[in-house]
Amino acid sequence: MSKFVSSCIRSGYFVEGSYNFLVTRKFSAVKNSMPFGLLFDIDGVIVRGRQVLPTAIEAFRNLVDKTGKFKVPTVFVTNAGNNLRSQKAKQLSEWLNIKITEDQVVMGHSPLRMFSQYHNHHVLVCGQGPILDIAENLGFTKVSTIDSIRTAFPSLDAVDCQRRASLTNLSWDSSFPPIEGVVLFGEPVAWESHLQLILDILLSHGRLSDPVKEIPYPHLPILACNMDLLWMAEAWLPRFGHGAFLLCLEELYKKTTGRELIYTALIGKPSEITYYHAETTVQRYAASMGISNLKRIYMVGDNANTDIFGANLYDRYLKNRRLRAPRAIANQISGSLSRDVEAFVAGIDQAVNGTVDIGVEECLSILVETGVHSSDQTFAEHSPRDFLPVEEGLRQPTYCVANILEAVQLVLERESVS
Repeated sequence: MSKFVSSCIRSGYFVEGSYNFLVTRKFSAVKNSMPFGLLFDIDGVIVRGRQVLPTAIEAFRNLVDKTGKFKVPTVFVTNAGNNLRSQKAKQLSEWLNIKITEDQVVMGHSPLRMFSQYHNHHVLVCGQGPILDIAENLGFTKVSTIDSIRTAFPSLDAVDCQRRASLTNLSWDSSFPPIEGVVLFGEPVAWESHLQLILDILLSHGRLSDPVKEIPYPHLPILACNMDLLWMAEAWLPRFGHGAFLLCLEELYKKTTGRELIYTALIGKPSEITYYHAETTVQRYAASMGISNLKRIYMVGDNANTDIFGANLYDRYLKNRRLRAPRAIANQISGSLSRDVEAFVAGIDQAVNGTVDIGVEECLSILVETGVHSSDQTFAEHSPRDFLPVEEGLRQPTYCVANILEAVQLVLERESVS
């Protein structure tokens, strides 16, 4: 173990005892037992932009057998939303030279599959990459994009003077169906157009061709993924993430209306909803390996405000889950409808088959120094608005190490796995 490893900052925090949680799942029968699983962030932990970090490949060699099959239940949890899970699995496989399946990948938008009550609504989706394919894969059936809004209502996007001057037809499409919700996968290109048109949709309650006499409030549902203010690419300083776009949207809406923007759901780290989804994903993958009864999960990340904060929030949720009824937990911990993990839990059983108890009792956090976090640089606390105020201890990792290889070695040593 390197000199970077720190002992558990929250020593004495864990609650001893056993529990039987009310929620069950259906998976295949399992025989073997291993008490832990691993969750890995990607950007800043495994790669920086397109560059694989030096210790990443060696780290994963420790987790697979001679045939390349995983010995330890392993899942990748990223806030990125510009790919399908299958695309990200292929990319990871090429980076790490081992087979990664889409069943091991949790994207920022993955939990939206469980929000079926919005799947038949006409929604605006925003982000980069194959957003229509992503939306369809998640279950959304009626989807529009910013480009389709610009085509139907050409005079609404007025920031680009050259574009405005080139338009020959400014008539509106009165047959365009009302927008019933907004789904934000990740930071888009051309923020000014997206911010303007999303605000137009919220201020008109989705009826862009009908002038409103009074601004509606509450506004239409907003499902937002990926709250990272910053992320680490090839540059030596962090880059703006989707959290920066959300911050702009929140402030513009408040400045325009005098009211707070309301998120129906916030998905992605540090949301407890995403960690719950990651827990069920690693349990299902463990079951496919013939492993049952995971008791611990380790989250390895580079961002104290998302990876570590979220892992610690979920660890607190797990401990309360052992002691209280689910609804009492939601009322005490969530504090915001946008983070109501129990509402998410209530719907998830409809999407899986069979039963197996969810037995994870703790989520331990490991911070690496190859991404946003660095002992040489300090950035202001920048947790998402709906997670404020932040208890200082919740941004402190259980362990801090130099890189992913030391993180893996630490876990294997702690769990006495050779």
